[in-house]
Amino acid sequence: MTQNTDRDSLALARQTWRTLEPYHGAVYFSPEAAGQYAELGVDARTGYFASRSAALGAAPADLVIATFFNFNPQLVRRAIPAAWEAATPERFAAARLTGIDTTLRRILGADVSSPALARAAELARTAAEVAVRHPQGRPLFAAHAALPWPSAPHLVLWHAQTLLREFRGDGHVAALLTAGLSGLEALVTHAATGDIDADVLRDSRAWTPEQWGQAVENLRERGWLDDGPHLALTEDGTRRRAEIEHTTDTLAALPYLTLGPAACAELRSLVGPFSLAVAKELIPWAVDRLSEESA
Repeated sequence: MTQNTDRDSLALARQTWRTLEPYHGAVYFSPEAAGQYAELGVDARTGYFASRSAALGAAPADLVIATFFNFNPQLVRRAIPAAWEAATPERFAAARLTGIDTTLRRILGADVSSPALARAAELARTAAEVAVRHPQGRPLFAAHAALPWPSAPHLVLWHAQTLLREFRGDGHVAALLTAGLSGLEALVTHAATGDIDADVLRDSRAWTPEQWGQAVENLRERGWLDDGPHLALTEDGTRRRAEIEHTTDTLAALPYLTLGPAACAELRSLVGPFSLAVAKELIPWAVDRLSEESA
């Protein structure tokens, strides 16, 4: 597959993905989704692993560890395969969809039936269906791409962004591995950019302070991090992290480049208010970024 990957095109693709991402990401912070998982007999964290990996079938823990990449394997093993004893993958997938359906209806209200959302769903699905034609090397994406499309426009939009997100995510894992980073080391370098607090990344993926500290030392020895009191990339680390992001952007760009600049701009304009409403309710740390990008 060929594509135009000049800087402006990649920037537009990245901006479009970031504008839509909170609309998808709501499912990970949704009390309604957590309630659905509780009805199946598991806690929210187990529900996260089971519902996101359900597209793979009753996957063993090692497959979830491989495709999710940056979580402590012990955390995954506490959830999988025990989750499949509580309920089938099909029930977890249905619980996830019901949870996000209820969440979006609550937050967006009448907008779930608006012409703007219907048009956004149409555009996002067009982009996602481009990705669906290129599943090679993207196992988690391919599994989600095999799921049936929902019918309601607000869920079509959510499913489309789910596909675009997993399409990008599988490419990002490939870029990190090519750069020689483990899942934990990838988190440390992300924290060192200053984009997100290190404690949030460490604790949400269940790494211990000792494991995190060892990864920091390993990266310092390899020239990624400086020796100062604060977590910071070296000049070489900054360059290498930028290369990872560029590779990720390049691998993720095709759906947006096929959609075209005008349609991407329209999609961002349409979904921006929906993403902002969701972020204000569930993902407050994403609000400033969304506001900046829509300015």
